Amino acid sequence: MSNSKNRKFIFITGGVVSSLGKGIIASSLGLLFKERGFAVTIQKLDPYLNVDPGTMNPYQHGEVFVTADGAETDLDLGHYERFIDRNLLRVNNVTAGSIYSAVLQKERQGDYLGGTVQMVPQVSNEIKARIHSAVEQTDSEIVIVEVGGTVGDIESLIFLESIRQMKKDVGANNTAYIHVTLVPNLSATNELKTKPTQHSVEMLRSKGIIPDILICRSDKSLSEQIKQKLSLFTDVSEDSVIECLDAKSIYEVPLNLEAQGLIDRLSDKLALPARPCDLTQWKSWIDKLKNPQHRLKIGIIGKYINTGDAYISVVEALRHAAVAERTYVKIEMISAESLCASSESTKDEAVAELLADLDGIVVPGGFGDRGIEGKIATVEYAREHKLPFLGLCLGMQCAVIEFARNVLKFSRANSTEFDPETAYPVIDFLPGQSNELEKGGTMRLGNYPCKLQSGSQAQEAYGADAVLERHRHRYEFNNTYLDSFRKAGLSFSGLSPDQKFVEIVELPLGAHPFFVGTQFHPEYRSRPLTPHPIFRAMIKAILAKKQG
Repeated sequence: MSNSKNRKFIFITGGVVSSLGKGIIASSLGLLFKERGFAVTIQKLDPYLNVDPGTMNPYQHGEVFVTADGAETDLDLGHYERFIDRNLLRVNNVTAGSIYSAVLQKERQGDYLGGTVQMVPQVSNEIKARIHSAVEQTDSEIVIVEVGGTVGDIESLIFLESIRQMKKDVGANNTAYIHVTLVPNLSATNELKTKPTQHSVEMLRSKGIIPDILICRSDKSLSEQIKQKLSLFTDVSEDSVIECLDAKSIYEVPLNLEAQGLIDRLSDKLALPARPCDLTQWKSWIDKLKNPQHRLKIGIIGKYINTGDAYISVVEALRHAAVAERTYVKIEMISAESLCASSESTKDEAVAELLADLDGIVVPGGFGDRGIEGKIATVEYAREHKLPFLGLCLGMQCAVIEFARNVLKFSRANSTEFDPETAYPVIDFLPGQSNELEKGGTMRLGNYPCKLQSGSQAQEAYGADAVLERHRHRYEFNNTYLDSFRKAGLSFSGLSPDQKFVEIVELPLGAHPFFVGTQFHPEYRSRPLTPHPIFRAMIKAILAKKQG
């Protein structure tokens, strides 16, 4: 642990209620330090007992974000990467499940020399070791650590104890504690109430942590009187009570925090040198976001449309690409199940009714057969009506199945994920795998190389001959059918270097304005200032089609 003595640690906790936006605040801090020239990384400590979120229902936990090194992580890591423009690693996401699993494995191996294994020090030491690993493996000067959940949650107690100990381990000048709370506005009296924050800070202090900074979420600006009251009852200096108002875009939050001198307060606490912060490019991007020249409507046809977090990286990637083309994109979430019908005629009517006014469609990834026929019907409509289409992972597989059924006339072609007995398994298990695998961590995960076909839309979009992209899937295109598809007009424009795996399929530009499917997840690599080439190519194609 001595290797991290001169590194700086910023811990972010939350109080009053969950979903206050700690992840966006952590991301914003990361951006502000990065733009001052510091090497920064961000880590999420999640107190749930799952080893990782890979097997969790998106309705409960939202999107699973995959890192370049193949970790299935919390969606907040997507925000972190998008703001600080840096690839994170497996060590940047820690769960209670992974901690307990590691401690118990060490106990079974005799690593504790027969001693009693306890929450303190064995579990707390394991948590602290992960925090230090995040700093060392990413070679960072500053690590921002977000503690998931809310102060008072029973499962987060050991994490609070661990970050409390960090102050003693590395020194007071190397640690800072930020507490994010809610200051609610009572509509009946139009009055901001400080009592919830007072109680939350009192609970945090009872765990031995005294916050250096209060970040107060509110829909109404904090008056000087409110700040004075919060300062009096929490022992946080008045100039360290920071308001964080609701913003129209999450990307405006860093500008709000910078304007209030948050980094100055932290720099004083951490004895960091004062450095200028250049947000010119960020401000220019936000200006483009607010002042579009074009407007588009794009549909996302998915299974988990009742939660805004299930496809968050896809949504953000579309926005990044649209802003680059001075375009506002209205995103329409459409249930794939609503496109399934008992008869062909009613199915065609439902598809036409829901998709006719869209400028383009995205069919994202997913697992299981619910809504699959609706996704396949969507692909058929897009192909036949020349509607720009992007299929991601499962969406690409649906494009293959639709092409097999309706162009190759392979009746009832399917993936063995949905029909193990299909006569035409155009999508099948990874070679060498079987359906007896455990569900967690057994997929093709993280970065894999892809060679691009010269002259293809994909190669033109990337401006490169080979790329690395992130994967999260268990099934692949069945190479037995390669020649049949090629002869019928589907191009395999991206293959693994050994040509074992199909990575990208597309219809040639003359046959369709934009019809591309990727086995990988390009959305994971999109950033505001550097939108992903595939998404940007789609936006360009839609604009070109609309402009004639």
